Amino acid sequence: MNTTEIINKAKLWLMDTFDADTQKEIQQLIDTNSKDLTDRFYKDLEFGTGGMRGVMGAGTNRINKYTLGKNTQGLSNYLHRAFPKKQCKVAIAYDCRHNSKKFAKDVADVFSANDIKVFLFEDLRPTPELSYAVRELDCDAGIVLTASHNPPEYNGYKVYFNDGGQIIPPQDGDIINEIDHVAFADIKFKANENLIEYIGEEVDAKFIRDAIKNATFNSTKEKEKLKIVFTSLHGTSISIMPQAFKQAGYIDVHFVEEQRIPNGDFPTVKSPNPEEPAALKMATELAEKIGADIVIGTDPDCDRLGIAVRNLEGKLVLLNGNQTFAILCGFLIRKWADEGKINGKQFVGSTIVSTPLIEEIATSYGVETKIGLTGFKWIAKMIREAEGKQDFIGGGEESFGFMVGDFVRDKDAVSATLLACEIAANAKSKGQSVYSELIDLYKKHNFYKEHLISVVKQGVEGANEIKQMMSDMRKNPITEIEGEKVKYLFDYESSVCKNLLTDEETPIDLPKSNVLIYLTEKGTRIAARPSGTEPKIKFYFSVKLPLDKIEEAVKVEKLLDQKIERIITELKLN
Repeated sequence: MNTTEIINKAKLWLMDTFDADTQKEIQQLIDTNSKDLTDRFYKDLEFGTGGMRGVMGAGTNRINKYTLGKNTQGLSNYLHRAFPKKQCKVAIAYDCRHNSKKFAKDVADVFSANDIKVFLFEDLRPTPELSYAVRELDCDAGIVLTASHNPPEYNGYKVYFNDGGQIIPPQDGDIINEIDHVAFADIKFKANENLIEYIGEEVDAKFIRDAIKNATFNSTKEKEKLKIVFTSLHGTSISIMPQAFKQAGYIDVHFVEEQRIPNGDFPTVKSPNPEEPAALKMATELAEKIGADIVIGTDPDCDRLGIAVRNLEGKLVLLNGNQTFAILCGFLIRKWADEGKINGKQFVGSTIVSTPLIEEIATSYGVETKIGLTGFKWIAKMIREAEGKQDFIGGGEESFGFMVGDFVRDKDAVSATLLACEIAANAKSKGQSVYSELIDLYKKHNFYKEHLISVVKQGVEGANEIKQMMSDMRKNPITEIEGEKVKYLFDYESSVCKNLLTDEETPIDLPKSNVLIYLTEKGTRIAARPSGTEPKIKFYFSVKLPLDKIEEAVKVEKLLDQKIERIITELKLN
């Protein structure tokens, strides 16, 4: 799109369809010949793996009342077409970000103006509670206003379907088609307040009850002895977790008070991302001061969690997402086995970029591992398709998300936190730590070590650069990694797995996605995936070695870390 086209598109936002503040903001950008104008209008915000997410402000490539209204009008049209003989219902939740409460009401107004019943949370709530509310209140769809762990200038809009999972094909395509046919002048903003019902404590009570039911196995009676440090990182989990801890039997819980109050500026952290050690710095410092057993922090919308536990030397270490996934999943499967609930009709959910250790653990118990694309909407799809045929134990992915049971159809840091504490309390009662659970898994299977690198590329030029990087890796595939021959190249965009040693090709039975995975003869794996919600490309590394003795864990981990560093250098990514 050239400069003239950008300006003409921007001038449409000077019409009476848009409010005075929006018109003023756009006129100023035009008058000052701002470079920002191009980024605001060169494209329309699209649904990615986590819905629609972007920087707030006026423009088609921004989160604002009108882009949200356009999407909501399109979704309203879709719901009336999909369910023509009923009163459609939706649930809406929002997080701690700037404008989230206002945006949530804007969205509620549009739904109600379209004769759709709205259940709107009275205040901020965790994203998983929205997923829960969709099914609990028998809704046809759900919306949560959140940008997860993105910087303060971001907000977002996640769409859920009637099963409590995020939308997937064909619904997403049908909804987008409806949105594409909506002009901004078509949006109905005049609310029917009689169709908007505020919800809160009653849903909270049921959500907490079911979280405890799914994540608690009464594996120890000494929960009160577990010393926990918890931080909400200025986010929504503070609305639920104090009560959830209390009802689950944990009384020695220490909250990071400086991060307890919801705040969209996230003033005490550079990024409210539990993947990053810096985000949990205040929590780990408090844990060292009081001698805590476990540290848990949740992201702003409380669907992901970071965990720090004491290693074999008693030092607090932050688990990566794959380690947390393995510990939680391994414990869950074992408890199901202990209760005699495994009969060959159970499964766990994982993703193409998560640790292969999950499949090794599940197989050892006779449990199937279903592997889907990145994103919990695909795990929700697995659950829906298996209903009445298989039992879902749990699922997760490397990006610090986990799902305990199927009462929530999205990643859920509330039940995952309770499960992590169950594991920690059980370990402490035996004089061990959560880390011991991980080492036991490595010894029984293989010591897997994963690492993630995100390469950020901003703006139009960045998007084109990422596109070129993926194209180059397809046209000129890597044939050797750290001295190991690459055996397989999985191209999820072309849905083809190619054996690079024999040139044999086999189809991949998953929806198309812009992901490449290289797998060597010895099990080393590299994946490349552009983010669907952020201007970055992600590289995932997975290496493994056998662990014969627990005493060799530190040595083996060092060897794996060194191998990953050599691969990163070899690929010129450092």
